[in-house]
Amino acid sequence: MNGLLNHLVLTLRLNLRNMMALAYGYLIPIFTVVAFASIFEFEKGQRLVPQMGQLLTICVLGGACFGLPTAIVSERERGVWRRYRLLPASLGSIVFSTVIARYLIVGSAGLLEVLLAHWGYKMPWPPHPLQLVIAFTFSCFAFLGMGLVIAMVAESVPAVQALGQAIFLPMIIIGGVGVPLGKLPEWLRVVAHFLPGVYSVNVMQACINPMTTMFTADGKPIPHGLPDVGFDVAALTVIGVAAVIAGARLFRWDNARRLARGSLPWVAAALAAWAGVGLAAVARVPGKPVKKFAVTQPATHATTEAETRPATAPATGWRAITDADIGGIDYKELDDLPDTGDVTPLAHDLDAANGDDDRKKRLDDFTDKISDWAPGKVDDPVQMTRSLISVAAAADIAQDPNEAEIPFVIFQILKGGMPKEQLIKVLTYLILHPDGGTVVTTAPELGLENGGPEDEIRARTTIYAKKLLARLVGKVLESQ
Repeated sequence: MNGLLNHLVLTLRLNLRNMMALAYGYLIPIFTVVAFASIFEFEKGQRLVPQMGQLLTICVLGGACFGLPTAIVSERERGVWRRYRLLPASLGSIVFSTVIARYLIVGSAGLLEVLLAHWGYKMPWPPHPLQLVIAFTFSCFAFLGMGLVIAMVAESVPAVQALGQAIFLPMIIIGGVGVPLGKLPEWLRVVAHFLPGVYSVNVMQACINPMTTMFTADGKPIPHGLPDVGFDVAALTVIGVAAVIAGARLFRWDNARRLARGSLPWVAAALAAWAGVGLAAVARVPGKPVKKFAVTQPATHATTEAETRPATAPATGWRAITDADIGGIDYKELDDLPDTGDVTPLAHDLDAANGDDDRKKRLDDFTDKISDWAPGKVDDPVQMTRSLISVAAAADIAQDPNEAEIPFVIFQILKGGMPKEQLIKVLTYLILHPDGGTVVTTAPELGLENGGPEDEIRARTTIYAKKLLARLVGKVLESQ
């Protein structure tokens, strides 16, 4: 045990002395967080919540495809592992110590990503932190086992880079890791289920999503928390076990010992686990691969019966909205209500507020508060949308200093909180049923002490809903 711990400490110390290892291990994860925050601009209202599973999976993949095998192969080239063979310690303990060291390195990088997303981009803390650690561990088990296989097959560090890229890039591009699964063509979504990255994203995203009922693009509720992604956990376990067994059977102390001809079937066995899991995943939903989760908000108060029927019932509420309903919305009144006018103003960016310290501070405070605002976290998307937009209407009536920026912030939250197709239906339903649900007439908890009468709030809520819907369906350009 002492030898294992000494080897673990030594491995960690050597990693901290290696500037290249630090760059790959920590600078790249930081860069990916910043890049995702910039690329997924419509998700700013969600504070990187929908992308965190992808970011953590990229972090694990980097350690598995490059970090672990590069360390093992470079040490093997220098004869370090040949010397390890002389130690009074088992092979398993030394390999286990090496993998645990990499797990701690990758885990610290993942923690850095979460901290940066929280402190730098105001992402809420994950609601299931312990489950997230467990999910992260399962992901590491699957991918670090794959890293062992790469290390045993590769003859040199350049070979590690080549093999690592051959696995890393497909998972990033078509495996639902770098590019969200919902943005891939239908046939590529099927292919993605034969790559383990999608299961890693699912298990970690489930622990990061808000504690709520969530919806897919077609309006069906989806699970959250590890108990509801059991298949994905099992998939990572099967893939990890197959990879660890293959890595153990392929293990060699030095490069002088070439891989035996009978070794390649073990590599095929590890890949066969991917194929088996992929077939099982596709068979779970015949003809319709599973879509990436889209986040809404937690429930806090009751809603109308028509808006809360289960997705398995006949289409009602916003789910019953048709293309004809959407196309029948009349936008003529918007001609007399320009975004720069006194009634229902709407900023196209936050530049004006950013140029005024007092307005910027007040808007930042509002943005932080509305991200955790209870009425904006109900599980019924219509009531959630009605509550949020009515805040913009109240700010407009009260002539708040940020009356033009507040609807911009709320629009960003709504666009980041649910798929575009669902939001279009929800807005259409809200416009067609202006007297439904409840609206906010004043919100002192958000810094809006004044408001207006309910009938006027409802009228302006409908106008703001039309302004957002017009942009989503292409009636009004975002820049107008």
